[in-house]
Amino acid sequence: MKPYSGDLRERVVEAVAAGTSGRAAAERFAVSVSTAIKWLQRWQQSGSVAAKPIGGSRSRLEDHGELLLALVAAQPDLTLDELCEALRGSAITTSRSAVWRFFDRRGISF
Repeated sequence: MKPYSGDLRERVVEAVAAGTSGRAAAERFAVSVSTAIKWLQRWQQSGSVAAKPIGGSRSRLEDHGELLLALVAAQPDLTLDELCEALRGSAITTSRSAVWRFFDRRGISF
């Protein structure tokens, strides 16, 4: 799903700023009332109606990246399960697939 265009967002906000109700502006521009209200709130808080970035979740392992890379540098033949076990020893709970994705994002394979 793609975000609505910046032009549409601006037109809705401008209509409300000119005195139209949020509900009427939403109906006029064929967006839901909740969408129009969210755009208005965002504009009031930040002065921008630009869409937020989509996707790009961030792994919690990124906070422990140096530790993971150091473990592999010290012992390059560690398996994913052994890496998970080493992280559990540092009170970091994770899964084999999360560790694999961490290294895959960096182009590191075993």
